[in-house]
Amino acid sequence: MIFWLWFCWGFSSSVGQPDSELMARYLEEELLADYSIVEQVARRVPRQAKFLQRLETRPRMSELTVKSTIISRYAFTTVSCTMVNSGSEAREAVFEMQIPAAAFISNFTMSIGNKTYYGEVTGKEKKNSSDDKARHKKPPSPTDGRENGYEIFKASAFIPRKMQARFLLHYEELLQRRLGKYEYTVSIRPQQLVGRLRVEVNILENSGIVSLEVPPLRNSKHKGSGKTEGDVSPPPSTVIGHTKTLAKVTFNPSVVEQTRIARNGILGDFIIRYDVNRELSVGDVQILNGYFVHYFAPTDLPPLPKNVVFVLDSSASMVGTKLKQTKEALFTILQDLRPEDHFNIIGFSNRIKVWQQDQLVPVTPNNIRDAKKYIHNMSPTGGTNINGALQTGAKLLNDYIAQNDIDARSVSLIIFLTDGRPTVGETQSSKILSNTKEAIREKFCLFTIGIGNDVDQKLLERMALENCGMTRHFQEDEDAASHLKGFYDEIGTPLLSDIRVDYPEDNVEQVTQNFFPNYFNGSEIIIAGKLINHTSDSLHVEVTASNSKKYILLKTDVAIDLPSRNDIGGVPGLEDGKGDKNYIERAWSYLTIKELLNSRLKSNDKQERDQLMEKAKSMALTYNFVTPFTILKMREAGLHSEPPQEEFFSPSTDGIGEKLQSLQGHKAPPGIHRQQDKQRIKISKTSADGDPHFVIDFPSSKFSVCFNIDGEPGDILRLVSDHKESGVTVNGQLIGAPAPPNGHKKQRTYFSTITILSNKPERSYLEITPKRIILDDGERLFLSCGRSAVVRSSSLEVSIFANANVTVTIGDTISFVILIHHYKKPAPYQRNHLGFYVSNSKGLSSDSHGLLGQFLNQEVKLLQESLNTSPQQVGQNQTEALKPNPTNTLKVKGRLVPVVWKQRRIYNGQQEVDCWFAKNNADKLIDGSYQDYLASHPFDTGTS
Repeated sequence: MIFWLWFCWGFSSSVGQPDSELMARYLEEELLADYSIVEQVARRVPRQAKFLQRLETRPRMSELTVKSTIISRYAFTTVSCTMVNSGSEAREAVFEMQIPAAAFISNFTMSIGNKTYYGEVTGKEKKNSSDDKARHKKPPSPTDGRENGYEIFKASAFIPRKMQARFLLHYEELLQRRLGKYEYTVSIRPQQLVGRLRVEVNILENSGIVSLEVPPLRNSKHKGSGKTEGDVSPPPSTVIGHTKTLAKVTFNPSVVEQTRIARNGILGDFIIRYDVNRELSVGDVQILNGYFVHYFAPTDLPPLPKNVVFVLDSSASMVGTKLKQTKEALFTILQDLRPEDHFNIIGFSNRIKVWQQDQLVPVTPNNIRDAKKYIHNMSPTGGTNINGALQTGAKLLNDYIAQNDIDARSVSLIIFLTDGRPTVGETQSSKILSNTKEAIREKFCLFTIGIGNDVDQKLLERMALENCGMTRHFQEDEDAASHLKGFYDEIGTPLLSDIRVDYPEDNVEQVTQNFFPNYFNGSEIIIAGKLINHTSDSLHVEVTASNSKKYILLKTDVAIDLPSRNDIGGVPGLEDGKGDKNYIERAWSYLTIKELLNSRLKSNDKQERDQLMEKAKSMALTYNFVTPFTILKMREAGLHSEPPQEEFFSPSTDGIGEKLQSLQGHKAPPGIHRQQDKQRIKISKTSADGDPHFVIDFPSSKFSVCFNIDGEPGDILRLVSDHKESGVTVNGQLIGAPAPPNGHKKQRTYFSTITILSNKPERSYLEITPKRIILDDGERLFLSCGRSAVVRSSSLEVSIFANANVTVTIGDTISFVILIHHYKKPAPYQRNHLGFYVSNSKGLSSDSHGLLGQFLNQEVKLLQESLNTSPQQVGQNQTEALKPNPTNTLKVKGRLVPVVWKQRRIYNGQQEVDCWFAKNNADKLIDGSYQDYLASHPFDTGTS
């Protein structure tokens, strides 16, 4: 028996295959009636089918099953394939599976007759022996026929007559988010009709699954485009079912249905796309058995301005379709540029032509029109001066950044496209790499695109890696226009820059990359690491980033080892697998190996490259991953070993109900940090909270005054009005609720919304509700009250303590605290509401007004009044003696206001304050009447 196994990066042409409907129906109705394929060889079959079978010289594939389990974006895939040799002599069977290039093979097993061979991952030797060369085919180079983003696994063996072979392939991958979706792809290319064909994908996402879709099968020519034309319905026989957190998708076409899709058995790619629920927070942090993985992909952020230079190959090799499609894509991309962006275009061959010399131009209708004319007139000619084009583009962008007062929040980048190798100027790859890195100097990112088979993809990949960018490679016969547009869409909307994710150094180790220069809309940042402090009951997480004119700090504490509300034990499709399948640990190892491979690719130091290789190899051997430094060697298990079972490896769920936590569903146990943070809040007693109850503190007089306002639901009250001087206005909107039984009030009112407006030094506003916050300073930012965060701009800071309070600081001299009142089981007369507290009023002017603002810079005197004597001023040390006297009076701006002594609860009912209470809706205490403090809308500043 002859056997060999190899990997290749090509796609072999399919062999002639009987494809008639008659053969298909025979296979489905007759052959599948009895699934013992070896016994089927002697069965009587229709004459036409016998004739077609005689034409077939290969072993027939009787079964192909793909089963995948995806948990928190990490996918375990098992491919099971059975082939039957019904001939009278031994025949070669070729098992071929196209898998994502980013995936790692973790296991391979093969059974031929009564013999079983299993794969063993071992370190790759530098040189193969002559015996190895005789047994193994030499793999082609990575660029020989490599599919876009995919590689091909091949195994070949001779099957004895009247016997069958079974192949089991396992591979793993961490799904990447692009254009707002995760995409899981299974290649179904058996190159013949299959008796039993089934794909089953089980998905578990604790954050919640949204936007689940299964598009039509995709053939290789449209691979990577992410778009389908015409029919968008799932492939025939597809069944989709899902709950909030679980989904199951199956594809089980009969032989007849296979013939209707593709008679040669090459069906295409079965694709599943989905996203998860998310919001602006530190993201989704999941912890399991001493490892964590952190997914960060905020939404609802305004885009950052871009400074972009397009560097386009116009050499002679671009003639025809490639240049035509490049132009089509650029026309669309230019149309998508935003008004705040700046851009320029460089065309290069052996000559380098800059559209607008020494500048980047703003996006205007005229500039877009002229740019399209320039691109339209580009003609292919000459050689390929890659080095010169990149040097010109980098200098153009560097000079623009240095010589212009560009927006500090903007993102600068170069998008470079070529279809060939350097032929003019500097042609040595190492020199081009060093020159490019020196020219860019980490000031902006470089994104590279290669088209066709002649491109030096390794050079483009390394240039992008060394300069914080990404790379894409498209085949010449593919739809380059849609590919280019799709790639631009991935990077065309930067939302954050300089993102840094931090964890306590004494809690974690071996954390993957935690600094990222940019975050683009629709993508995702992933960090993983190991926990070392096993006594801690929570993991502190902080994310800092820049957005528009704002600095953002997001923070939280993720609970460790709390009971999970999402116990997945016993869920169909997620049964326990054999062996250690801790998916979070494997996700960490996957990311770590990928980073080691990238670091080695970027390094020019031989010793460092060797060290990185050894680290990657050691970890790959530990986790049984096939990488560039490890290979899969086949060992014979024994003459009479059991054939491989159709066991599909999925993560073990033992104890997952106790150990799996997701930030989306679980928070740190109460009392760990929250109470401490609340006690640190230092604010004055001056406030409006509850029904609403108002309190004004007069520190110099050493007493407080309080009053009630009985408003109507929907009324908007002016709390602070200082728009003309400090530029600050605070309005509060009331919501109604029934009064408690046996009470003297007809109804209750609470603050449902607090709006804070500021127009100095620039206009901005905050709209705060118990659930969310909207910050708008020309660009809107949505924040959840359920997530701790800090957002800073040039003159404004918003600090959120999750589900507790919001602190707003304006110019360092004005600050307010808004308490968030949530009821778990509210009574009929209770509503979730807000309390407003003044923390610092130094920046408010003496002309400040509003129900609270009018008292912030006023002095109030307390008088004692009797029936037969004139009022006498009361000293501060006499206040206590006056408590029982009902005829005490306040003197406010010359008005005499009768008051009584009261105690009032503030700060969420946690403290009591003694105060002099003014009755009758604060009559005579406040200037004017209640109607004078009504605003027409939440953003009313009281000025026309």
